[in-house]
Amino acid sequence: MMDLLKAIGLGLVVLLPLANPLTTVALFLGLAGNMNSAQRNQQSKMASIYVFVIMMVAYYAGQLVMNTFGISIPGLRIAGGLIVAFIGFRMLFPPTKTHVSPEVRSKSEQLEDEPSANIAFVPLAMPSTAGPGTIAMIISSAATVRDSTAFPQWVIWVAPPLIFASVAVVLWGSLRSSGTIMRLVGKGGIEAISRLMGFLLVCMGVQFIINGVLEIVAKFPATH
Repeated sequence: MMDLLKAIGLGLVVLLPLANPLTTVALFLGLAGNMNSAQRNQQSKMASIYVFVIMMVAYYAGQLVMNTFGISIPGLRIAGGLIVAFIGFRMLFPPTKTHVSPEVRSKSEQLEDEPSANIAFVPLAMPSTAGPGTIAMIISSAATVRDSTAFPQWVIWVAPPLIFASVAVVLWGSLRSSGTIMRLVGKGGIEAISRLMGFLLVCMGVQFIINGVLEIVAKFPATH
């Protein structure tokens, strides 16, 4: 049992800084400003479930999927960077509200009662929490861990699902607490956080792309 606890602790120490639930909370604050409490709770729950599923798939089938479709780790980083940058631009430069007629305003009020856009999978689960760095770490660690003799074989099979479930629970608890933050900062604060997170997401996306390009360049032998 001690071996299992050590493996889970080691896994959380490695994954939590990469997953960074606090960053996802800040992103959630920027995107869920118009949602009611029930919708935010639903998105929080679904995002946590998606993170668990993504990590499980990455650990047990990630390398197979990437090999099947010919996807490389640099390609994964660049694709994730493009998605993050696109989301950041939309948050940084939201569409301006134009003058609308009473008929359009009435229709808009009716549409407000319909479910809001699903942000649980993109961008909360991927690429914010289970992003390129997290997925790359899980895939690269999977083969190494399976061949490791530091832990008993049963621990190597049991620990990963528990580690991923723990990360999902931490994310769920963090996102559920965002409602309190929303009430404290108000609508103006949410808009400010949204613009700030948009800028940071653009920076993160560009950095993901740079890292992917640098990995590609590093694989080419130096020519003289």
